Amino acid sequence: MKILILGSGVVGVTSAWYLAEAGHEVTVLDRQQGPARETSFANAGEVSPGYSSPWAGPGVPIKAIKWLTMKHGPLVIRPLADPAMWSWVFRMLTNCTAGRYALNKSRMVPLAEYSRDVLKALRASAGIAYDERAQGTLQLFRKQKQLDGIGGDVEVLREYGVPFEVLDPAGCIAAEPGLASVREKFVGGLRLPGDETGDCQMFTTRLAEMCAARGVTFEYGTTVEAIRTEGGRVTGVSTSAGERTADAYVMAMGPYSPLWMRRIGQPIPVYPIKGYSITVPITDAGKAPVSTVMDETYKVAITRLGDRIRVGGTAEIAGYDLKLRAARRATLEHSVTDLFPGSGDVRAATFWCGLRPMTPDGPPIIGPSKYANLYFNTGHGTLGWTMSCGSGRVLADIVSGRKPDIDVSALGVTRYG
Repeated sequence: MKILILGSGVVGVTSAWYLAEAGHEVTVLDRQQGPARETSFANAGEVSPGYSSPWAGPGVPIKAIKWLTMKHGPLVIRPLADPAMWSWVFRMLTNCTAGRYALNKSRMVPLAEYSRDVLKALRASAGIAYDERAQGTLQLFRKQKQLDGIGGDVEVLREYGVPFEVLDPAGCIAAEPGLASVREKFVGGLRLPGDETGDCQMFTTRLAEMCAARGVTFEYGTTVEAIRTEGGRVTGVSTSAGERTADAYVMAMGPYSPLWMRRIGQPIPVYPIKGYSITVPITDAGKAPVSTVMDETYKVAITRLGDRIRVGGTAEIAGYDLKLRAARRATLEHSVTDLFPGSGDVRAATFWCGLRPMTPDGPPIIGPSKYANLYFNTGHGTLGWTMSCGSGRVLADIVSGRKPDIDVSALGVTRYG
């Protein structure tokens, strides 16, 4: 089939790779001048199946109030007269129960684990390199109450056979020697040794080059102007470069997916949640993290990417605002300098923000739409990098009429009723 993918972030490009592998003729459209220039550009760098959890969970509403009052709190809300914002917030709050949390996590972990395995297979077969490491994630707890509250997550990890280690401070330092000088600042950690790290933008750019060598066409600098439908099908896409038609279409525009779906009569509960990162040049490798450390108090991920440290975090609910705010940079700088003092030069760090396409329940939306030839691969939130290869492979199987390797029936848009 001739397939048109809307979006060249990591999810769009992995979709292109696996669709081309399945024998389809693939074209990818993107308004940017290259792949991974928006949400996928400078994310936290984690490939973390074990850390794949919905944001909506028991106690989150109470925690949110505390986060909003913290100097370096992980949550910021900038109220807008936007019905989509408040609808999303309401639906997210309805998922903040123990039962919904367990259900949603059970839908996320299998996809994330599968995706990590698919990424490994791709790396082995194609030899793609992207400053990758396979040395785990350490969720670091500054307070005993945090450590005492991991029982629910541990049970889900056990249920799905995800390796983990509950560590005391000495164990945390053994995993991440750079923490030795701040031993008094944490009480323990949860280590997920199967997790990986890597530069998402580097990966996506190189995979796009490999796709092009395989025959995939990329039309960069091409803006979608309209999606045309008729008789329960998409009939074409109007772009700044003219009309484009295909047998099937893939919606992979991340946080902009809901804007287009609203225009063609199928609203989806995806909302842009803004995140920030700094990329810090390493000045002392011995003091830098080995892999990823998740600072649980501030919800900040500190990740080693080659000779750089990527520090990412903050959930800012502010619509499509892309303003870089100094207070958010201060939070990221505080976390990395507090836990890994002397490891890098934060004054020379680059500062970035991007929009995460979040669903209110947590899992992405993958599979058919109400239009017979339009498919979703969107709504991955903070886990687009983690879930990208598995999502692309599953999407290619669905479009090709094959049964995916894992059950993804609960990831369809129909779960929203």
